[in-house]
Amino acid sequence: MRKRFSFITVSFLVVVALLLGMQISSVISADNIFDQLNKFKDVLSLTDKFYVDTVNTQKLVESAITGLLNNLDPHSVYIPPVQVTAEEERFEGSFEGIGVEFDVINDTLIVVSPVPGGPSERLGILAGDKIMKINDTSSVGITREMVPKKLRGPKGTHVKVSIYRPGEKDLIEYDITRDKIPLFSVDVSFMVNKEVGYVSVNRFSKTTHDEFVEALTKLRTLGMKRMVLDLRNNPGGYLEQAYKMADEVLPKGKKIVYTNGRKTEFNEEYISAGGRFEDITLIILVNRGSASASEIVSGAIQDWDRGLVVGETTYGKGLVQRQFNLPDRSAVRLTIARYYTPSGRLIQRPYGKGIEEYRKAPNELEEEEGENLEHKEESDSTRPVFKTASGRTVYGGGGITPDYIVKSEKASTQLAQLLGRGVVAEYKTSYMDQNGKQLRKDYEQYLNKFITDFKLTDEMLNDFKALAKKKNIVIDDDQFKKDSKFIMALVKREIAYSLWGFEGRYKVWQIVDNQFQRALTLFPEAEKIAGLH
Repeated sequence: MRKRFSFITVSFLVVVALLLGMQISSVISADNIFDQLNKFKDVLSLTDKFYVDTVNTQKLVESAITGLLNNLDPHSVYIPPVQVTAEEERFEGSFEGIGVEFDVINDTLIVVSPVPGGPSERLGILAGDKIMKINDTSSVGITREMVPKKLRGPKGTHVKVSIYRPGEKDLIEYDITRDKIPLFSVDVSFMVNKEVGYVSVNRFSKTTHDEFVEALTKLRTLGMKRMVLDLRNNPGGYLEQAYKMADEVLPKGKKIVYTNGRKTEFNEEYISAGGRFEDITLIILVNRGSASASEIVSGAIQDWDRGLVVGETTYGKGLVQRQFNLPDRSAVRLTIARYYTPSGRLIQRPYGKGIEEYRKAPNELEEEEGENLEHKEESDSTRPVFKTASGRTVYGGGGITPDYIVKSEKASTQLAQLLGRGVVAEYKTSYMDQNGKQLRKDYEQYLNKFITDFKLTDEMLNDFKALAKKKNIVIDDDQFKKDSKFIMALVKREIAYSLWGFEGRYKVWQIVDNQFQRALTLFPEAEKIAGLH
């Protein structure tokens, strides 16, 4: 009895001691945070009272928050109130306005393209139209930042625009009723040939899965048996949308991604329910701009040997963020967990050397082109080793390295300058002003004819060069000759965009897109690795 009593007493005391310890630890932790907040408040107050110049305390606080988050990881960020709405629209999949993609060239507001199905397109506004007045006030000299403030607004409200259209003598007046404008995450979906479909996804928003299924359903009715899924320069978005996309092409019961965080409520595991497109041969295109949700999809496909990943090693972002809204309508996007591919790979790159170096690192990666099915390209690294479903070696800790490495063509310094200074956009606008009406008459119903028949002449290249010199760009004639293939493709691509939107732009560019062209040759290997056909 005495021994039993002693055991019960000791056990009780141990439990009490543990509970007290936890409470004391919690109090100490809370006191520590309170002390640090007091310190910050004191410094801010002293600065406000005694600094030699008048200070903007809001700006100081925002800088302090940014500095705090910079000490955590590169993807925990502060979002000022003015940026929150734009960020929400980007991933919510819609905004309210007149529905145009625009640019400002030589102080003139130009319609690059009306959004399909939007109020501007319904009224007949065309690519290349110049908006000269907004609500009877001249828009000449307007800045890019001011345009959304003038043209966007609540659904059902009106805005009047006066448009100059090349070839028309008078301004054309439009009274536009604003509406909800969809922001599509699937840029294009079309058949490349009788069997191969192409789908390009620019981000993972709330509507991405629905758009993806709609695109694949359409393409399958057109005969698609093979697909190129283009995730190049896709920075990611909602993890759940990435899971749903991968689920559509994977058999039932396959782990797609899982997350681990310090708080157990952020630990989740996503298992496929069985998709509608498991029988389609799949190649995914990626590059250094493919990140986050793009890496979830490509990592799952690679780990299950479901298809081939082609292109360049991805960005390497394996952290999950959650947005917390603050009282002043600003927000903090905070990393709450890490995510892992089915084989257990954390694809997050190291970021301990500073944010600037972290951001530059993907572009400094040197890779050798060619077949990389056994991932020997990464074999001399210190990265952790994992296995795919068939036993192929893959590596964690540095993005998704493709099964076939195909480097993108690098723009010369001169070509980059021509693009950066807006010469391509300005030349296209000038050319369409003079020739747009005839081009529409000759080609608008015949995209394939435009692709095969329309070519830039020597005279057009000379005009392009003259425009570049007018903008004080020094032209090296030898380099210009080397770049001429891409200059012609870029101009032709933008003319096609004016006439046919994204489909025209993509189809023209694919002719000189070496990564895409290489992918088309790899379907037999993709079928072999996936065990299809």
